[in-house]
Amino acid sequence: MDPSPSQWPAREFRGVWVATVANIDWPTSRSASSSSQQAELVALFDVLKDLNFNAVVLQVRPAADAFYESPNDPWSVYLTGHQGTAPSPYWDPLATAVAEAHKRGMELHAWFNPYRARSRSSSRSGLASKHIANELSRYAYAYGSNLWMDPGSEEVQTRTLNTIIDVVTRYDIDGVHFDDYFYPYPVSGQDFPDSATYNAYRAGGGQLSRDDWRHHNIDSFVQTLSQRIKATRPWVKFGISPFGIWMSGHPHGVVGFSSNSAVGARSSGGMSETQSVKPRDRAGFWLYWKIDPPQQSFTALSDWWIQQNSRQRHLYPGVGTYRIADSHQWPISEIERQVQETRARADQNDLGDIFFSAKYYKANTRGIADTFRTALYNRPAIAPVMQWLQSDITTVAVPAHVTASGTISWDADSTDRLRAYAVYRLDEGSNQYLLEHLLGPEATSVRVGPGHYALTAVDRLGREGRAQAVVIDTPLVQVG
Repeated sequence: MDPSPSQWPAREFRGVWVATVANIDWPTSRSASSSSQQAELVALFDVLKDLNFNAVVLQVRPAADAFYESPNDPWSVYLTGHQGTAPSPYWDPLATAVAEAHKRGMELHAWFNPYRARSRSSSRSGLASKHIANELSRYAYAYGSNLWMDPGSEEVQTRTLNTIIDVVTRYDIDGVHFDDYFYPYPVSGQDFPDSATYNAYRAGGGQLSRDDWRHHNIDSFVQTLSQRIKATRPWVKFGISPFGIWMSGHPHGVVGFSSNSAVGARSSGGMSETQSVKPRDRAGFWLYWKIDPPQQSFTALSDWWIQQNSRQRHLYPGVGTYRIADSHQWPISEIERQVQETRARADQNDLGDIFFSAKYYKANTRGIADTFRTALYNRPAIAPVMQWLQSDITTVAVPAHVTASGTISWDADSTDRLRAYAVYRLDEGSNQYLLEHLLGPEATSVRVGPGHYALTAVDRLGREGRAQAVVIDTPLVQVG
């Protein structure tokens, strides 16, 4: 049988950013014990699972440092309080995060900042000896309040590429993610100090202008990384979330910061057949604006991005949940409307949302978690399938020996190809199978009430095997 729910999105990307820089979301304390940090991470994942999120975008390299055992980058100061110092007792946060996310049927995307070397300080003082800003110090620049590595340096690019591919190779992540950190946001009165690198490029015969050269540096880096990810693990997704305005005036009436010229991010690159960059799998563009203001409109910008998407890659608007708590004081209804507007565009490859950031859901700030639990995400959903991705597995068949007696049970799959089990229930009013439970790959049973059910296995690309029907009869009630 083929359950195909239509009244509620059984397929929808529901992501949330978990920022580690400056201890924004997790860990909330860099001086806490290993056990406390691990318990806090597990508790956060429990909250997100309870709210039916299906993807966690975890910041694992906030400033050329690591929330995992890295051969290239030092342990993060945001984890242990001292950069380069391993957690004691030892644990690997990324390995734990992958295991805990998958246990709950959620995807885990590893979020990297490729060129930021230090946040909120432009000094190299106190950085670990193996930090890239020390080992490649001639390409480390103080700019504004941060320290940056030069994207035009082949040595910097190669080391960063190898660092990311190392994670793809050693950890069972579902995706690699960047936000808008390409070249830094411009600082008034200062130009990014990469003249030496650019002059060396020109001396070697390069003909591009400085702006075009910067674009080329980002384009070539992204293209190479995409190719290497697919060569290493073809099923791993690659997503970039650039600033939502590509260029002021696009679309007509939108006015604001132009990421294309200011940070060297050819944001629409890879979305169109005419761009040189190999297409990424998704774009989670930042749209931290309301629907109604005409100069920066969530819906106007969503529609513009959709129009650029001739390759039909997945688009997930980045929604600024933090706006409910900052000086903007958005009403919760604004977040609801944005989710509804995304769903209204689902047939145009606008297939879900990513929210910044996790701490507001954990704290239930102004009731945001209640709204998701009771209205927006009151049923689970599976992330949409990226049909162009390849894998070394075939679609997972439904597990054998399903039994029913108030509990649906099945045999566990012993391979690593599984991501979840999906349990659908027939809604008699609509005559549709609606997704009732999304369980991790270790699950072997679920308690249910009377009704008609369908069970499927979901592989690591989000593909479902053939469904198996299960009927739970109305239990007998003995009287007297």
